[in-house]
Amino acid sequence: MEHVTPTSGRADGSTAGNPLLTASELPYGLPDFAAIRDEHVIPAFRTAFVDHDAEIAAIVANPGEPTFVNTIEAFEASGQLLSRVASYFFNLSGTDATEERLAIEAEIAPLLAAHLDGVRLNAGLWDRIKRVPEPASAADLGEGAADGDVDEARRLLEKVRRDFTRAGADLDDGGKARLKDINARLSELSTAFSENLLADTNERAVVITDEADLAGLSQGAKDNFARYATKAGRDSGWLIPLELPSVQAVLAELEDPDVRARVYAASIARGTGAGHDNRPVLLEEVRLRAERARLLGYDTHADYVIADETAGDAAAARKLITDLAPAAVANAEGEFKRIADLAAEADPEAEDLGAPDWPYWAERRRAAEFAVDGEELKKYFQLDRVVRDGVFHAAKLLYGIDVQPRPDLEGYAPGTTVWEVFDGEVVPGDGIGLIITDFYSRPTKRGGAWMSSFVDQSRQLGTRPVVVNVLNIAEPAEGEQALLTLDEVTTLFHEFGHALHGLLSDVRYPRFSGTNVPRDFVEFPSQINENWALEPTVLGNYAFHADTGEPIPADLVDSVKRARTAGEGFATAEYLAASALDLAWHSVTPEEAAAITDVGEFEQRALEDAGLDVAHLAPRYRSTYFNHIFAGGYSAGYYSYLWAEALDADGFDWFRDNGGATLEGGTRFRDLVLSRGGAIDFGDAYRRFRGRDKDIRPLLERRGLAGAAGALG
Repeated sequence: MEHVTPTSGRADGSTAGNPLLTASELPYGLPDFAAIRDEHVIPAFRTAFVDHDAEIAAIVANPGEPTFVNTIEAFEASGQLLSRVASYFFNLSGTDATEERLAIEAEIAPLLAAHLDGVRLNAGLWDRIKRVPEPASAADLGEGAADGDVDEARRLLEKVRRDFTRAGADLDDGGKARLKDINARLSELSTAFSENLLADTNERAVVITDEADLAGLSQGAKDNFARYATKAGRDSGWLIPLELPSVQAVLAELEDPDVRARVYAASIARGTGAGHDNRPVLLEEVRLRAERARLLGYDTHADYVIADETAGDAAAARKLITDLAPAAVANAEGEFKRIADLAAEADPEAEDLGAPDWPYWAERRRAAEFAVDGEELKKYFQLDRVVRDGVFHAAKLLYGIDVQPRPDLEGYAPGTTVWEVFDGEVVPGDGIGLIITDFYSRPTKRGGAWMSSFVDQSRQLGTRPVVVNVLNIAEPAEGEQALLTLDEVTTLFHEFGHALHGLLSDVRYPRFSGTNVPRDFVEFPSQINENWALEPTVLGNYAFHADTGEPIPADLVDSVKRARTAGEGFATAEYLAASALDLAWHSVTPEEAAAITDVGEFEQRALEDAGLDVAHLAPRYRSTYFNHIFAGGYSAGYYSYLWAEALDADGFDWFRDNGGATLEGGTRFRDLVLSRGGAIDFGDAYRRFRGRDKDIRPLLERRGLAGAAGALG
């Protein structure tokens, strides 16, 4: 077996004093957050660019004939310093985006885009990659390879070639030059969109000076908003933040319709403020993406993106939306009529309901019809118990893993916790990886929830995973326990599902590690994990009343499940509306993109065309704050959550039919799906796990869309 060591082009002594330029000596390669400072970042990136260029040059200059080891494995092993620096910085720029880090990101983003273009458009490297023969056995692979790695190696060769083709490696010199310009500008625009949104979201936070305006909120919520006001430099009053999903919970409890209207109006205006206006930013992004797609041989950006997803083409994604829209809208309209009737009974003189009132009256309906009080329900969901006795307990039942705190290891910000994950005997330092949890919101953290990684698992590189779960839960007063909404509970389970995908990865090549899979498949494991939140064997282990210690009553659990089903019309319609906007923006030709000048007008037409223009129901995200698609890597991909849910709904039925949360069932899912990352054909993986192709009926039943049986093929 050949062995190739990447060649460094770094000048001697250039690593002195910069901890980012040397591999961390902490367990699992955890970054030494205490030692790294912002001033280390730009020099580290610049050195990493030089290193990576030298590694690529060494591959190209190799006098031997291209082999899988001296070309593909060498390429896969290159850029480790750049990966380390980038994973450190971009994780922190999303979770703690100080002014200094925003400035660094603005400087680095176009340089990084240009560097990566230089690699993917390197003619000499592409020539060698095209001439590499397919490996026939483990003898054709590098050190430590086994026979079981051959299929993964063949897939790697196929994927690397496809990556280069899709990146423009076959373009002429003029095409490559234009592509580089487009990619550099898009990286700048993506950064600008995210920065604008964060700044405008903070600036639009709703100031309350009269406590009477907060009627309906719990004392805990009021205390949180008072702390937000203090942190924002105000001497008194309350400050209501606008991040999702927090704002939905606020709208569900505020009694004063005028205050609800203020909060709602501020929320949907995000990204339009003076100095933070995302409309020109997103219009330029749409134009450049359309131009790039044509340059690469595709009709539209959606066609370009979805060609590499499991859906296969943009038409399949559009069909998902158009097939489900009529039934979803009908369900939503029925739900709205029921809550409007309830509101009229409560106050016959009240004005007609609008979009700001939907969450409030939906919550009243849950209380009236299903005896579910959201504030009382939260008392059964204490953050620490949900994490330790719920999320981690489910992982123990299914996968046999233990998650233990490592108080000796420091996270990247106050309030973060480092945990070690063990598969078998608990011996510190001898586990399978680390997870950092970062649950509480802060003004410098972007909205939403996500999983990311600092270190990817790879047998080729000898690395074990270090992953992070990020949420935006309101931080409680010191000494108090955070109480969660049911949505926050399921979000915790969801994001840990992504974390499991990374932690349980067992692949040779980092290209395939963990969540490095198509976007419309990556949500499958996370959504499977969501289901355990309300399964009796898991729920019964963590849902105890914060005041009395009593377990959650079975009749309340039944009511919660029925209440969730009753709100599926709203949830599905708002999701489909956002997905329709995403596909509409990215299904335009360059000529059509150039003709768009009014963002609101385009949105309106897109929703009408999709049959999702409902006066009292807004898309989950409007364009100016749709971070997923204009800054978060989900352009032409927001449909993927529902696409993956078709797999999840059907796949979870397999668990129910086979004993629920058992080690046997979890091991099957781990071996066939989680551990294999991107090293598998995803359709084949699902069929091996499920025993057949997916059945869409469980999804339609879950969503109350049984009349839309033509959806999803």
